[in-house]
Amino acid sequence: MKFHSRQSAVTGLPGVTGTVRLDRRTTSLVRRLKPGDVAVVDHLDLDRATAQSLVDCGVVAVVNAVPFISGRYPNLGPELLARSGVVMLDDVGPEVFTTLRDGSTVRVHDGAVIVGEETVLTGHELTAEEVGRLMEDARSGLSTQLQSFTHNTTEFLRREQELLLHGQGVPQTRTVLEGRPVVVVVRGYDYREDLRRLKRFIREQRPVLVGVDAGADALIAAGHRPDIVVVGEDGLAQGSQAGDSGSTVSDKALRSSREVVLHADRSGRAIGSDRLERLGVRHQTLSASGTSEDVALLLADVRGASLIIAVGTHATLDEFLDRQRAGLASTFLTRLRVGPKLVDAKGVPQLYAGRVRLWHLVLVLLAGLVALGVAIAATPVGEEWWSSIGGALSDVLDWIRGLFT
Repeated sequence: MKFHSRQSAVTGLPGVTGTVRLDRRTTSLVRRLKPGDVAVVDHLDLDRATAQSLVDCGVVAVVNAVPFISGRYPNLGPELLARSGVVMLDDVGPEVFTTLRDGSTVRVHDGAVIVGEETVLTGHELTAEEVGRLMEDARSGLSTQLQSFTHNTTEFLRREQELLLHGQGVPQTRTVLEGRPVVVVVRGYDYREDLRRLKRFIREQRPVLVGVDAGADALIAAGHRPDIVVVGEDGLAQGSQAGDSGSTVSDKALRSSREVVLHADRSGRAIGSDRLERLGVRHQTLSASGTSEDVALLLADVRGASLIIAVGTHATLDEFLDRQRAGLASTFLTRLRVGPKLVDAKGVPQLYAGRVRLWHLVLVLLAGLVALGVAIAATPVGEEWWSSIGGALSDVLDWIRGLFT
């Protein structure tokens, strides 16, 4: 077993020390986490979005009842935790939920969970090197996952062909999207960096800003007001502080947005919709399977957006497979549907140079005049002109000096 030199800043003992927070549902757990906590989860093949939520909460360690990486496919969560310096204790077993008590203080060191001075659980502490090796091995299982992904894609197309092909069921929004650029923000991959890249574009072009679930809070945190919030079951889930972590949208974002579109399932049912009623937030409903991210993209496309810029969404094959959800097949088809208009936020700075401002033109004009003057001065005629101008300036200076003497 490999020993590490990490030392707890709390106790001075080896390892990391923190308060236990445990829940078999990771999405529920992240709403209760605080900086310095030890998260206890039951999450096979931890995905990157969930790992990012754990990192955002400031956990010092994640104790997993099951393997972080099963080898079925290359999930991206463990790599993110490793880069962020979060200790990962792997496959400790389901007894972790009966052995540890929520709110108690534990120390995680060298593959062990220690309460006081007693080792109560053991597992394997994953290192960054081991995560990289396991990820390489997991890539051999991609063919099986692609077959499943293809099947789910076909099923989604069969169920939602009217929506995908003809835009059936998409509501008419009060916000005008026709002929305007639209920025769709998901609180997902690199969303903060994406919004920083778009700061100049948003300021100059005034696009329609669409927040998907907690993406609305991401817009507010970046200093923008969302025009439209597309919210589904995940976004309406109740937590201790909605909007602090995960995908749950805050009350502030729902109230401050100009309008809300509720993403319901095919039957028109959306768990948590009573929250909108309680807040007094008027909304329209779009019933569809798939993800709220897809609904936002389709809404922008059907309502005539000239350009759709995606922030924090899925872009690569690894990201599509990472969540291991059938719903991501809808994301693939949706991107095909809106493809001619869709641009990833990371590419916008390469394509958009910004507006030409008046002072830019003045600088170009001055530079041209200076270049013209230098060129004329190099000719015989120009030398005579400069000599005449110099003589005239000398006479003016002599006259001014004469006034004071």
